[in-house]
Amino acid sequence: MRRRLIMATVSAVVMAVILLGFPLAFFGGYYVFETELREVNLRLGGLARQVENRVQRGEELDQDFLDRYVGGEGSAMQAHVRVIMPTGENGVAGDPIEGRVLRASELTGSNALVTLEVSYWDVVGRSAQVVVLVIAAALVAFGGGIIMAVWQANRLSAPLVYLAASAEQLGSGQVRPQLEESGVEEIDLVAAELARSADRLAGRIAAERQFASDASHQLRTPLTALMMRLEEIQMLSDDNPDVQEEARISLEQVERLVGTVDDLLARSRRSSGGTAEAISLREVMQQQEEEWEPVFGKAHRDLAVIQDGELTVFATPGALAQVLATLIENSLKHGGGKTTVHARQQGPRGAVVITVEDEGDGVPDELASEIFERGVTSGNGTGLGLPLARDLAAADGARLELSRRRPALFTLYLTGLVQTIDPSTVLPKGVYVSTQRRRGLFRRRSAPQSSPN
Repeated sequence: MRRRLIMATVSAVVMAVILLGFPLAFFGGYYVFETELREVNLRLGGLARQVENRVQRGEELDQDFLDRYVGGEGSAMQAHVRVIMPTGENGVAGDPIEGRVLRASELTGSNALVTLEVSYWDVVGRSAQVVVLVIAAALVAFGGGIIMAVWQANRLSAPLVYLAASAEQLGSGQVRPQLEESGVEEIDLVAAELARSADRLAGRIAAERQFASDASHQLRTPLTALMMRLEEIQMLSDDNPDVQEEARISLEQVERLVGTVDDLLARSRRSSGGTAEAISLREVMQQQEEEWEPVFGKAHRDLAVIQDGELTVFATPGALAQVLATLIENSLKHGGGKTTVHARQQGPRGAVVITVEDEGDGVPDELASEIFERGVTSGNGTGLGLPLARDLAAADGARLELSRRRPALFTLYLTGLVQTIDPSTVLPKGVYVSTQRRRGLFRRRSAPQSSPN
């Protein structure tokens, strides 16, 4: 597309130059040529009138008088002047013109012949100057058109490249690609629709994984009970080899069925694009608080874990817990004062933001720009925790940033699931979604069945 935009703009500029520049150069040169000829005739007419006046007054020709019409100063071209009086007296001024000349003559009322000659090539040269100026202006316009074409092509194609990259992220499992407004209305409409599709896809993925997990659990329970009954039958039939053999064969079939269920569950998770799932953030936050609060107490530090409302995020539970543990441990080792972990919802699309801040001296200036690079540490660490945390967050489509240097403030942007997802779009009929379940956002409940009489 970028190449086509450039070619289209350049073609338009070329056509404008051809249709306007060339005719302008031709008519400009022709106009200058005719103007110079009129200028020569005006000089000749003025000289003829002055000569006629001298003849009428009986004055002789003066060389200084004739030199005034030779030109060569200002815009007047160099000319050769010749005057033949009625008495046969000749007056000549200016150097003779070599080569091709343009000659103009006029006979006065007293039969005095006045002739003025200029170089043809001088007149053509002045016309050529105009043509060169027009061509130079056309080249400048052509260059400006190319620059404008490249700028416009980059302005229009760059958002499409980012949009394609976001679609690729969406296809690879990152259900919340990072999209920014481009300023092009049509592209922004596509980006907004892509973001809405990402929200719907997040709901579908979460529902499918929850369904697979519930189905696996519901199948495993009766299969386990069946295996126990078969083992019991096998133990109680010591005196009957045929029953023992049938029980053994049945146990093998049940074990094979359990393995098949596990394989189907693992395949469903892999095809859904990774290990991220809908999880309740409160459980992860409570786990971190219970784990780190005693450690902070021994260090005579305070730890505050705050969550605004019930939040559900799309992430890998183990990875999210490890990212938070890394940030809290980093605050314990390198920070000071009270450490606050705050989770809240931000933005119209339900994004969840977790901030970890303390009251210490913050991040040194020389390390701030490279804080997420491997091996970068202030000396009291390995330099691997923060880079690993950033990679784990990025794997789930999240983003980890250092938002403030002093005091240190780390921000984790997570994909939050929209609370207004229509259950009919992510689950089949007869099944509905409940957000009251403690683990995860989606909970499958079967429709109530009438009890047997």
